[in-house]
Amino acid sequence: MVRPYSLDLRERVVAALAGGASCRVVASRFGVSVATVVRWGQRQRETGSPAPGKYGGHKRHRLEPHRDLVHRLVAERPDRSVRELREELVAHGIELNPESIRRFLHAEGLSFKKKRLRHGAGQA
Repeated sequence: MVRPYSLDLRERVVAALAGGASCRVVASRFGVSVATVVRWGQRQRETGSPAPGKYGGHKRHRLEPHRDLVHRLVAERPDRSVRELREELVAHGIELNPESIRRFLHAEGLSFKKKRLRHGAGQA
């Protein structure tokens, strides 16, 4: 995975720019692209630091605002399939694909354990 350049390098590049060197000269001296030098100079002017912005992070589940509803539906009928849960959510105006629902359930520690039918059960 790619990592941001070090803050030390960023600060040296910005200092060279502040010293009057052109972006091309600074880029060549420090072995980075001209576009990188321009971006770091802009970031320094806008924020006061060439430090990188937030890197990565947590993406909220789309079901997050409906957490209580999902927990209630699972508690009411824990043997419900994801497809059945999806249909119930659609009835509440929440449309998501089954994989999104599965990921949310996994993140919440909820699982669907199906009851196995005993051999011959349900047969006359």
